[in-house]
Amino acid sequence: MDLALTAVITALLVGSVAGGLIYLRGALNSRRQEAARTAAEQQIRRAEARSREILLEAKEQGIQTRTALEAEIRAERQEIQRTERRVEQREETLEKRSNSLEEQARSQERLQEQIEAERAELEEVRARENERLEEISGLSASDARQMLMNRAEEAVQFDLARRYRDAEVEAREHSEGLAREILAGAIQRLASDVVSERSVSTVPLPNDEMKGRLIGREGRNIRAIEAATGVDLIIDDTPDAVTISCFDPIRREVARIALGQLIQDGRIHPTRVEDQVAKARSEVDETVRKAGEQALFEANVKGMHPELVKIAGRLKFRYSYGENVLRHSVEVSLLAGMMAAEIGANVNVCKVAGFLHDIGKALTHEVEGPHAEIGADLVLKYNVPQQIADPIRQHHDSEMTTTEAFIVSAADAISAARPGARRDTLELYVRRMQELEDAARGFAGVERCFAIQAGREVRVMVQPDTVDDAACAVLARDITKRIETTLSYPGQIKVVVIRESRSVEVAH
Repeated sequence: MDLALTAVITALLVGSVAGGLIYLRGALNSRRQEAARTAAEQQIRRAEARSREILLEAKEQGIQTRTALEAEIRAERQEIQRTERRVEQREETLEKRSNSLEEQARSQERLQEQIEAERAELEEVRARENERLEEISGLSASDARQMLMNRAEEAVQFDLARRYRDAEVEAREHSEGLAREILAGAIQRLASDVVSERSVSTVPLPNDEMKGRLIGREGRNIRAIEAATGVDLIIDDTPDAVTISCFDPIRREVARIALGQLIQDGRIHPTRVEDQVAKARSEVDETVRKAGEQALFEANVKGMHPELVKIAGRLKFRYSYGENVLRHSVEVSLLAGMMAAEIGANVNVCKVAGFLHDIGKALTHEVEGPHAEIGADLVLKYNVPQQIADPIRQHHDSEMTTTEAFIVSAADAISAARPGARRDTLELYVRRMQELEDAARGFAGVERCFAIQAGREVRVMVQPDTVDDAACAVLARDITKRIETTLSYPGQIKVVVIRESRSVEVAH
């Protein structure tokens, strides 16, 4: 009983507590809902108030914007009205000007008609006067006009001829005097020694026994020497000497040095020959390089390609009529520079071109053609400017394109023409002139021929009845080919064929 009562009481207490809790939760929920509803209503009221304020502000801004736009529209309308008034005023002005121009055009048309009428009247008067003049003079208008033109032309030609003659005489007087002063000054300032050496072509021997050693068993030593140097070794009855024969002066110099070393050493056999020739070739190359550098220093020429310096140094062993070509090149460079400074030409171009003008002679044994052409083509390969190559190419030509070419040609002639500069026996000179004239004289139609300018030019007089103008060009080419194939000569030879017709009458 007690346990059952206790359980019942406990259950009643638990139920009472649970019910109280449920009641309390419901009450709390109802209060929260009421508070939320109240807050929501307050938010709605605030939102409605804010929306009314925003609407009012929007209306005010709209009113302000509309007012501003209306003001702008009114201003634009006023501006348009003012523009329209200005346009109307301009149209009125233009219309007035147009009317004025039309009136002026009509006035000009009336004036032009009046001028045309007066011109026609003047033409009639002139025609009547010309007719009267023709009747009086007995000449037509065209004849009189031609007569006046002929007289005027004769007067003008006479005046021009007289002025040309006076100018030519004056220019010749001044130019000849000035040229003499420039050339004389340049020659006096240079005053260098004349070099007239001859290349060495013999090698001395200590005794005649050395000739047999040079020949060797069955000629093996001399064959080895000739094969290694490219020269002809002549061993004859000349006492205590052998002769070296070669058209190339560099090879001849290499052979001379190698032979000297072999003779001094005494050991002569093919292997030793090759060693000594190699050493001699190196020695000659070094000599050539130093000679080129020394010549550049003396000529005061700078900035030249090293290969051109070496090629120019080879001219140390080249002679033309007994004159050393390298010394001649230095002299031409100095002379050309002096003359260029006197007349205001390009000094550097003249000096460099003068130094290199004969560089083609260093290669004439290797390349076919005139040395001037060879030299010009050579320097262009080493980026030498065209203005320097042109004087090199033209220094023996009769037609030169630049002042510097004239200067280099003049300096070359001065250097070669100085007393003692070149050696040539009278017999050789006369024979060379005779061979040139004979080469030109052997063609049909040739009347006379003359070798002039020390053999640099051949002038051929032909019979005008036999050789016409077209045949003259063919004859000049044929003579040139014969000279090139039959004669040996330095430099270039110009062939000039002259055909002259004369008509002679005698008045009695």
